[in-house]
Amino acid sequence: MSAVIKDPAQPASTLVSLRNLNKHYGDFAAVDNISLDIRDGEFLTFLGSSGSGKSTTLSMLAGFETPSSGEILVGGQSLVNVPPHKRDIGMVFQRYSLFPHLSVRDNIAFPLAIRKLPAAERDKRVEAMLKLVQLERFANRRPSQLSGGQQQRVAIARALVYEPRILLMDEPLGALDKKLREDLQDELRQLHRRLGITIVYVTHDQEEAMRLSQRIAIFSHGKIVGLGSGYDLYQNPPNAFVASFLGNSNFLAVKAQGNAAASFEGQPLTIRLTAHLAHNQEVLLMVRPEKAQALSVAQAASTPLAEGWNEVAATVSEVLFLGESQTCAVVTAGGTAMTVKALSATGMPLRAGEPVRVRWATADACVYTEWQASDLNKAAAAH
Repeated sequence: MSAVIKDPAQPASTLVSLRNLNKHYGDFAAVDNISLDIRDGEFLTFLGSSGSGKSTTLSMLAGFETPSSGEILVGGQSLVNVPPHKRDIGMVFQRYSLFPHLSVRDNIAFPLAIRKLPAAERDKRVEAMLKLVQLERFANRRPSQLSGGQQQRVAIARALVYEPRILLMDEPLGALDKKLREDLQDELRQLHRRLGITIVYVTHDQEEAMRLSQRIAIFSHGKIVGLGSGYDLYQNPPNAFVASFLGNSNFLAVKAQGNAAASFEGQPLTIRLTAHLAHNQEVLLMVRPEKAQALSVAQAASTPLAEGWNEVAATVSEVLFLGESQTCAVVTAGGTAMTVKALSATGMPLRAGEPVRVRWATADACVYTEWQASDLNKAAAAH
């Protein structure tokens, strides 16, 4: 039996509990013994690559898939045998699934009509939704007369109009172009703040997850391998897979020489204090590109290495200008590839083939004592 995954901040109120949830298709475990608490009113994102189990988990919560085993509780009540239309859960898909022959107004009103709400109450709620998603002027248009972003707003309004406690969203913005997707992300954040509804959102897009979510659950091979705020998962990833999957990372294979010391390619380094390290134990260091500095040999000579910092020699292989930032790819003497990122305003006057010194603060490098090369390969393939 797996333990419930928790992050350091304790939930004030749990609305949804997944307990030892499994979904098998023959011998394949699409969801593998997941336990998770979802807070009342939070925006939680399931993030992972295709086949990681995130959409299957969402489908079980919605009632479209039946768990092979385990429990789904909402407000302490089991939903496992409750049909989808009685779960008080709204759903928005990537494909908007609007009725082409109905107007915007009638599409939004449809869930109320099948629930047989009185006409006056129905009209009141529809008008409120049209205003909420800023589509009053388009109320009498058909879906074919709307842009993709407007159609998605209709789908969101239709899911919210009957006031569900939970809104599930499965890659809802995936079909939109980047600018429109970002605009709707901003609107979703504002909508969540205004309504205070619990939103569970599925995406494979890291940036989208970071922009939208209060917490992120990272999925891999049917399991949740990381859970927390985007800031915490990025700054202190719980394992090498999450470090590699969420953002860009430099990984250095080092050998421990004590609980706060290691050697890398024959030279000493300091590492975060890590208990129970055996002498010459293989350890993985992770340094984010923006936490590292690349200095020319002359710069390094004139700038003494500060206490609590490390330095390794390398050679520049490529410098890329990316608008507001620049990246410098380097290779150490032992063949380890690293990337250093700096704001363009700070300058990076380096050239391919130039020898450099790469520096980083000991406190900025995460230490992983349990890792496999396959973890890094899987995360790289998922990008």
